[in-house]
This record gives sequence, C-alpha cells and structure tokens, in this order.
Amino acid sequence: MILLSGGLDSATVLAIAKDKGFEPHAISFRYGQRHDVELDAARRVAAANNVDRHVIAEIDLRVFGGSALTADLDVPHHASVDDLDDGGIPITYVPARNTIFLSFALAWAETLGASDVFIGVNALDYSGYPDCRPEYIAAYEQMANLATKAGVEGTQRLKIHTPLINLTKAETIAKGLALGVDYSLTHSCYDPTVSGQACRTCDSCLLRRRGFAELGMTDPALGVASRRP
Repeated sequence: MILLSGGLDSATVLAIAKDKGFEPHAISFRYGQRHDVELDAARRVAAANNVDRHVIAEIDLRVFGGSALTADLDVPHHASVDDLDDGGIPITYVPARNTIFLSFALAWAETLGASDVFIGVNALDYSGYPDCRPEYIAAYEQMANLATKAGVEGTQRLKIHTPLINLTKAETIAKGLALGVDYSLTHSCYDPTVSGQACRTCDSCLLRRRGFAELGMTDPALGVASRRP
C-alpha cells in the first residue's frame, strides 16, 4: 500500500516498494487542496508503474480550513530556498493530514489483508511538518496495531515504511533515478498556475529545485518558467 500524492517523494517510495518485491496498491486523496493537479500526476505515476489498483479517496478538509492549501490563505513564496523559515510550522501545514491519510490506508490495508504501508515522509527537507517525524510514525504504527479487527486477532501486523525519512531531497532524487523514476511525471507545487505549471517559488518547489541542483540537474517537471507576480 502506497500513499501516492503524485509528488517527487511518493513516486520515489513507489519505486522503492516495487524494488523490494512488493506488488503495490496506491491511494491518493482529493481533500480540497488548491493543488489538486497533483492527482493527475498521481495517475500518471501509477500508470507508468503498472500499479495493481489506484484509488482516489474523496474527503473535504476545506470544511475545517486552517491551511493555505485548503482555505483562502496565501501560500508563501520566496526568492530563494535560503529564505525559508526554519523557526516554526508553516501555513501550508494541513491539520492532521497524515493521520487522516494513514487511517484511510489502514482501513484499505485491512480489507486487502495487507500489512505494509509506504509513505514518503521526510524529517530533513520537510518544511517543519509535525506529522513527518519518526516519533509520529512510530506512535501511529503502535496505535494502528491496536485499532483493527485484524490487529486484535493477530492476522495483521501493520508496518509503516518510511524509506525517505532521513534522506535529503538530493539523496531521494538520486535513489529514485537509480530505480528509473521519471520525475517529469510528478508534481510537487503547492500553488500552481491556472494551467497547472509549478510556481517555482513555494516551499515545495524550492526544496525540490535545490535537490536537483545539488545533483547538477534541472528539474524535468518544471517546464517553462511561470513565477507568480
């Protein structure tokens, strides 16, 4: 089971799972995000990897708001990755998002009889999100094994795999390239243009661009420059 957003990290995690011999199912979410163009990328990535089944779950976190991704709040833009604020949790944090996503994955995994969930969280180049930390994943995994019929009956022991959690963005990209990931299929921008092009200046775009630059590469998904005014 792969949580597949359509971004760089989840595409890499999918390749890692396949390389380890797993036959992946993938789950993506339409949750009211302003950048739902990422779901087109998720479909492309799933199709390119011959995923057994790709489900897009419909939930609407706009009813709660609280994030620039789900409410009428501006996504921050910066001239350089050096301008990113390391002092707090950014406004693009979506309250409890990974907890919600993992719970959907847990439910589907139980119905499939699957015991392995892969998620592309990262504790280095992660913009400060609290639900990307190792201690969060460990706590969720412990809870999950108390929360299901399969867990209580001993027929399932859920394992949450986080193969990118201690990697820089450049290390993630290098690993993906070694496994044949086509990053031109992916989308990571929080605030794309009307035509779906990456803004190049949000936190996610800047971290992604730095990763490719550290490898002496240009991001193949950027296309024509489209910086917002």
